[in-house]
Amino acid sequence: MKKFLVLYRMNMAVMNTMMSENPELAKKGQEEWGVWMKNHMADFADPGGPVGKNTHVTAGGATEASNDIAGYTIFKAESKEALVKLLADNPHFTMPEATADVMEVFDMGM
Repeated sequence: MKKFLVLYRMNMAVMNTMMSENPELAKKGQEEWGVWMKNHMADFADPGGPVGKNTHVTAGGATEASNDIAGYTIFKAESKEALVKLLADNPHFTMPEATADVMEVFDMGM
């Protein structure tokens, strides 16, 4: 089994507007995520979760930054193609402009 990091991306302004204007939509989304996560528990190496504001770190220091990453999950799958199929019904994609980046995590042999 290979491991894959999935970064869930979305337009944060769109998400914040939708959530503030319709709290029931936020609750429904959380419930859908809960069901989806339970149904795919065996596929996770790490179920991950939502992420907060990021800090951009360089050799020269750290600064607060914004990006469109809403959360992450690390999956176990036979291939990237198999994982893409598994993600097809992920509730993340019900949000406008939502995308996900899928990348293999390589073993460093340690």
